[in-house]
Amino acid sequence: MTFKVQIRKAHHDDFENWCRLYHGYAEFYKVPMNDQILQTVWDWIHDPAHPLECLLAFIDGDNRPSGLAHVRAMPSPLRGAEIGFLDDLFVDPDARGGKIGHHLFKALDDHAREKEWPIVRWITADDNYRARGLYDQLSNKTMWNTYQMDIT
Repeated sequence: MTFKVQIRKAHHDDFENWCRLYHGYAEFYKVPMNDQILQTVWDWIHDPAHPLECLLAFIDGDNRPSGLAHVRAMPSPLRGAEIGFLDDLFVDPDARGGKIGHHLFKALDDHAREKEWPIVRWITADDNYRARGLYDQLSNKTMWNTYQMDIT
């Protein structure tokens, strides 16, 4: 099944539905979520001085978003340019299989062109096979491994 999908930036009145999706995203990755985190991220999305932006996917005829993408500019010193970084991508489990992810990536491609980003990068869990299947169709896997240094 394929849905007709509209993509747009998050509006202030999308908060409750965005929270529902972002809770689903955090649950998927087993990351604790609370009201303070939700409010902080929502404030970032609506702060013109903050780089984080949110794209929401709506199935035609539904006023509840079925997917989200959080994206931001990121400097790439080796390129001497800003590139895009996709922090979060999530599709409501009830809408999976309907090409919502494809639509979000098409909108992300358009957004990156507007921003003049030469590339968009992201990371995903090694065992996120369903998402990786989509990413393999739409992008090129890089040779880089990701590390994290916890600050104590």
